[in-house]
Amino acid sequence: MFDVFGSVKGLLKLDQVCIDNNIFRLHYKATVIILIAFSLLVTSRQYIGDPIDCIVDEIPLNVMDTYCWIHSTFTIPNRLTGVVGKDIVQPGVGSHTDGEDDVVYHKYYQWVCFVLFFVAICFYIPRYLWKTWEGGRIKMLVMDLNCPVVNDDAKEERKKILLDYFSDNLNRHNFYAFRFFICEALNFVNVVIQIYFIDYFLGGEFSSYGSDVFSFTEMEPEERADPMARVFPKVTKCTFHKYGPSGSVQKFDGLCVLPLNIVNEKIFVFLWFWFIALTILSAISLVYRFAVCLWPKVRLYLLRARSRLSSHEDVEQIADKCQIGDWFILYQLGKNIDPLIYKEIIADLAAKLDGKTLV
Repeated sequence: MFDVFGSVKGLLKLDQVCIDNNIFRLHYKATVIILIAFSLLVTSRQYIGDPIDCIVDEIPLNVMDTYCWIHSTFTIPNRLTGVVGKDIVQPGVGSHTDGEDDVVYHKYYQWVCFVLFFVAICFYIPRYLWKTWEGGRIKMLVMDLNCPVVNDDAKEERKKILLDYFSDNLNRHNFYAFRFFICEALNFVNVVIQIYFIDYFLGGEFSSYGSDVFSFTEMEPEERADPMARVFPKVTKCTFHKYGPSGSVQKFDGLCVLPLNIVNEKIFVFLWFWFIALTILSAISLVYRFAVCLWPKVRLYLLRARSRLSSHEDVEQIADKCQIGDWFILYQLGKNIDPLIYKEIIADLAAKLDGKTLV
């Protein structure tokens, strides 16, 4: 099992310098790891077996397996309820009349691993954009000040470089900050788009899939139809046509077992709850970001919380002279620099900005 997930371990490493936030990391790190792991899992025959096994008289089984895998299988929606072995053979499997009974074809299972991998790429795009736009600025400004033990001479030199940079570039960081805010908005837009994309991929079943599975357990046994059996049936039907000895077309109905759907149904139930939680958290994050952009007082309180060891007067003096981009740089630095060194930087920066005339 470890061999299957070994290729995603590179995503688990921690970054030396933090340039985003926890909600952002849920998108490009946790979600991407989950999706790639699921994509690898559904392609691993070692743990699942053959993706399809069909039985039918007079047709070689390997031919039937290949045909039904390529051309899809189907179930009968009005055969989903009933007692297995008495009313129906399996949920969704039963006799049907062409043109009268509704038939649902299941064509998605060949593409599940590719779709999961594509969705993982989409979740990484905002991170890629932000890394490109950020250009290593925070890492350059931190300059090993995230280590609590730093040589005094080296510390003073690096502090001076940082203070000179911040003083010389005051009020010039707004574009930098707004590009991060755009990437946060892209995270929210992306997760909503992926919900609709997977819903389209599964024939309109994903948008309510998790809630249907949750409510399924509260229904009476004889009345309920398992939504997992409807969306990811384990046994389906497949029709094969061929010419008979006299040249007439013969029809063969086969039963197909899809062991892969035992995994697929659990994967998409988990993804439904994960995406809903991610959407809610991302929406809350956007509300928080709007508050940060609109109200300077919010930025002041957040900067105070980030620089707990600094005096309120120094923090307030800096906040009064900083625009949102400058505040964002300082806030990001506070995540990465050792608290004691950060306290010294705040005090020195307040003194340096005290006599600065702003244009």
